[in-house]
Amino acid sequence: MIYGAMKFSIGGSLKLAFRPWVEGLENIPAEGPAILASNHLSFSDSFFLPAVLDRKVTFIAKAEYFTSPGVKGRLTAAFFKGVGQLPVDRSGARGAGEAAIKAGIDVIESGGLFGIYPEGTRSPDGRLYRGKPGGLARVALATGAPVIPVAMIDTEKIQPPGKVIPKLMRPGIRIGKPLDFSRYRGMDGDRFILRSVTDEVMYEIMKLSGQEYVDIYATAAKRQIADAEKAEKAARAEAEKAEKAQAQKADKEKKAQRPAA
Repeated sequence: MIYGAMKFSIGGSLKLAFRPWVEGLENIPAEGPAILASNHLSFSDSFFLPAVLDRKVTFIAKAEYFTSPGVKGRLTAAFFKGVGQLPVDRSGARGAGEAAIKAGIDVIESGGLFGIYPEGTRSPDGRLYRGKPGGLARVALATGAPVIPVAMIDTEKIQPPGKVIPKLMRPGIRIGKPLDFSRYRGMDGDRFILRSVTDEVMYEIMKLSGQEYVDIYATAAKRQIADAEKAEKAARAEAEKAEKAQAQKADKEKKAQRPAA
């Protein structure tokens, strides 16, 4: 009931304001379990995709969203529960990965749609990054559920990282044909199979999205970008320091050249 109310209010408002276009809705099964594997460009991805589907989609979110104290914390928890997010406790022995896999399997076994971002985090620059083989492939192989590739289009332009107020423009959603990995069912302990399944899904997402593919993890790319920005900042500071020292030297030389009174 809460999900339905949130979908009617938030989903209806999103469709009215942003008018997202959709291709491939017929690839979403009317009933039964499936995994929706999507690229991840913006925080708003988890809202635009459910808004255009008739069925409930369950994503995962960090547990902190559900346990923050105070009125704001309770409102945040109610919001995330209302839009179908599941809390993932990252304090376990293997962190969020194992918790996400368990949550995904539970959703699939209940006959639902499980949404996951194989990149593991938002793209830092709009490109498509290497998929992490843990969550997506292990849930698919443990359950035999079909994997449906999804491409979010232009959502990073609507709400770039760090921006609170979105820009009014039309995002797009392309939904590909289901991928069947049931031939590998029960082989979720084979890392080569996990890698192969994940790469096949990422290839389909790349074809749907038209993004440039980068064969490194997005988390590594974010570290590289942060390191580059840090190095650039240090270089600017060093240049400013040298410029200031040069100016001070020139000033001293100028004063030394003045004739004594």
